[in-house]
Amino acid sequence: MTEFDAIQRFFRWPTPTASLGPGDDCALWEVPAGQQLAISSDMLVSGRHFFADTDPEGLGHKALAVNLSDLAAMGARPQAFTLALALPELNTDWLAAFSRGMRRLAEAHHCALIGGDTTAGPLNISITVLGHVPQGQALRRDGAQVGDDIYVSGSIGDARLALQHALQPPLSPWSDADQAYLRQRLERPSPRVDLGLALRGVATAAMDLSDGLAGDLPHLLKASACGAQVDLEALPLSTVLRQLPAPEAWTLAASGGDDYELLFTAPAHQRAAVAALGRQLDVPLTRIGHITSTPGLHWQSASGLQATSPLQGFDHFA
Repeated sequence: MTEFDAIQRFFRWPTPTASLGPGDDCALWEVPAGQQLAISSDMLVSGRHFFADTDPEGLGHKALAVNLSDLAAMGARPQAFTLALALPELNTDWLAAFSRGMRRLAEAHHCALIGGDTTAGPLNISITVLGHVPQGQALRRDGAQVGDDIYVSGSIGDARLALQHALQPPLSPWSDADQAYLRQRLERPSPRVDLGLALRGVATAAMDLSDGLAGDLPHLLKASACGAQVDLEALPLSTVLRQLPAPEAWTLAASGGDDYELLFTAPAHQRAAVAALGRQLDVPLTRIGHITSTPGLHWQSASGLQATSPLQGFDHFA
């Protein structure tokens, strides 16, 4: 099987949103009037972002999910993506599973694969995703205002716990159900696209959590020229994470990456609207702190307990 056979067999999907999809030198795609184009790219490298023996169907899902999460954070509706894929070999079973996982998520969000590239080399997945957002309605990082509430969707820290246990299995293993839940959170994150769309006009600033709350929130604060106070005891923890001592759970929740939940700010007068969105979408939205005029990110705990280590996010080059 050649490179072009692989593209034709595994990645030539219907492209209803494109004037011209895979197979030519470029894809052709129309941008609707009154819409801004939202673009994001992410790269996943074997041994750095995922284990070499990761389930390929889950990997196909995650590779696209992390990009859709960026669109969600901007309040943009997914439209299309390109895929650049370096492969050690053309393994048909692996490609079929990888393609299946990616295609299911793409079709669920009506996001068309419109082109890309394949080459021989160490396993590397690079995706560029495109979306639309009405002119002037994008959720950005620079809109937070002093007094705004800070929210996080879902729960955080589960992916970090899953990674920690994969690297160093615990002496007392979690139950099978707990382990399955943690693997799902690490390998098949759910991009909060519907939430991002619903937050337009409600949130003042937003971003997704890929490198941990302690690493990502400072980027929003810097862009908005403000500070924040975050309550460790308010961090949304899953029932699995709550089995740990509080300081350890807080450390995982604040410092862990790969959550792909949404972090956003909203004025206090929007609390009822935010609560209504959470109920409507069946997504927990937890208020964890507030924006301050004092620069920097400050952690507090009413109980007096502190995290087990300094809170910092993931850094690829640390």
